[in-house]
Amino acid sequence: MRLRGFVPLLLMALWALSGTVAGHQATAAAPTAAAGPNLASVNAAVAKAGEPELLFGKNAERSVPIASLTKVMTALVVLESGQPLDEWLTFRERHTPAAANAYSRIRIDSTLRRADVLRLALMSSENFAAYTLARSHPGGFDAFIDAMNDKARELGMTGARFVDPTGLSVDNVASAADLVKLVNAAARHPELQAYSTTGYFRAHFRNPRYSLSYGNTNALVHRDSWGVTLSKTGYLKDAGRCLVMISEMNGEQVVTVLLDSLGTRSPMGDAGRIKRWLDTGAPGQVARAARRYEQSKNAAYAAADKQSVSTH
Repeated sequence: MRLRGFVPLLLMALWALSGTVAGHQATAAAPTAAAGPNLASVNAAVAKAGEPELLFGKNAERSVPIASLTKVMTALVVLESGQPLDEWLTFRERHTPAAANAYSRIRIDSTLRRADVLRLALMSSENFAAYTLARSHPGGFDAFIDAMNDKARELGMTGARFVDPTGLSVDNVASAADLVKLVNAAARHPELQAYSTTGYFRAHFRNPRYSLSYGNTNALVHRDSWGVTLSKTGYLKDAGRCLVMISEMNGEQVVTVLLDSLGTRSPMGDAGRIKRWLDTGAPGQVARAARRYEQSKNAAYAAADKQSVSTH
């Protein structure tokens, strides 16, 4: 009687033990963190600051329009040209039409120090400022564009091409992985860190004498909890909402590149999802509208690639 009572108990114990072992095996086989964050941006890259390897990539090698993220390259070329930052630059009427709306509050023929022109181009994405920086280059405007492309090749930005210093042209293209390299290069210059993360600035012009106030286009710059040390936003209809920045995530300085998002808040939401993913492994969720936008853009990219292949 004791034996018959013992056997069922033994079998139940063995079954429970096997279930426990199987459970441990399943837990061990499962990933400890998600493969990557869910993002609204169609193309993205995440890396530790100063390192070329990506922690995460989403269509990271696809070359796409980058809008005003272009101005990071513009600023890098200006700073590495060695021109004096205290020199007064004159805002002259454009010698060629802008590729898109280039409205500016800055008056024609007024002047501003190069350092402040550079600051306006970065922190507030002032297109006339970026244009003036290029036109004030020692070799002229065309030489400046050549210098931008030379710098891209030097940095190994194999998918990048620049045709203007503002980003108003859709022909300014790069991949998210390319922009990680550009951001890392720009971050080696303390001036570019300081100018791009200036929260508010009042520019004092001469000839005539007047002042204009500007604010940073990246809301996260104003939040101390993000520790943003380099920043640039961008937008064109064909490029969507774009953002590059270096900020503190999970105790480290991290480069975030977000290209082609649907709405003004999408890059901020993606930055938050990346931050949580690095902290906890949680992938987060993206709104249905952003998913539909991503699907339509991926289809458009695929159609363009197919047409390009058939043409060649």
